[in-house]
Amino acid sequence: MTEEKPGEKQEPDPLGLELTRDEKAEVQRRRALRADVVHEAIREEGEQELRRPSSALAWSGLAAGLSMGFSLLVEGLIRAHLPDRPWRPLFTELGYSIGYLIVILGRQQLFTENTLTVILPLLARRDTATLLQVLRLWAVVLASNLAGGLLFAWALDSATIFDAAARRALDEVGREAITGDAGSIFVRGIFAGWLIALLVWLLPFADTARVSVIILITYVVGLGNFTHIVAGSIEAFYSVMAGAASWSAYLTKYMLPTLIGNILGGVTLVAVINHAQVVAGGGDDV
Repeated sequence: MTEEKPGEKQEPDPLGLELTRDEKAEVQRRRALRADVVHEAIREEGEQELRRPSSALAWSGLAAGLSMGFSLLVEGLIRAHLPDRPWRPLFTELGYSIGYLIVILGRQQLFTENTLTVILPLLARRDTATLLQVLRLWAVVLASNLAGGLLFAWALDSATIFDAAARRALDEVGREAITGDAGSIFVRGIFAGWLIALLVWLLPFADTARVSVIILITYVVGLGNFTHIVAGSIEAFYSVMAGAASWSAYLTKYMLPTLIGNILGGVTLVAVINHAQVVAGGGDDV
């Protein structure tokens, strides 16, 4: 049997199409990744994160908290240059995506991403040692994210480089972050955690469209006023420092409901369900 060469015609497929070996290879390359391939790529990333020392996680988390501050800053600056019209959020929320772009493309540690990545190793092993590693990572990353965000909010409140219009816009963004009761903030937190975990799930598919995917998903989070434990906390920190809210209101009304909502949205609606479909063999259908 002679070996076929690249470019040589092969047996026609059931539809009667005659494709060369190169063309068939191109078909395989352009097929979407199977769900189990995406699952394993994210799980491997989670395994690597769980092995990182706490000091490395803390520095990366601090950098992410500082970077997320640019979501508040850019959103406020855009708002300051637009009239107060019903369509204004369609443009201002584009600024909300900036912090996420910096964090994700810069490979910095963001708490809500880890409601998916490190949960997949835990679901695969289901042992106490992995659970403790997950809790360690969550505690270190969340604390460092909030520390970085607090530092950014303090610097922004202390800065004298912005005009009165920009400062008014930043004040408005900060006040709006903690608008609503704890129940509505909790539900909006579920949606935010769901979307950010879905963003992590989508990135292996995105290839050259990573920037577009990050902007689109985080734009929806901002436009829906869904509450994110890091981005929203920075806005709340700024509001507290401006005297528009109290620390107790932030902790009880915003932080706790948002944190629980983000975890539920990311862990149950994305990590558990997507893990279940792979375990059940659903990844073979794509």
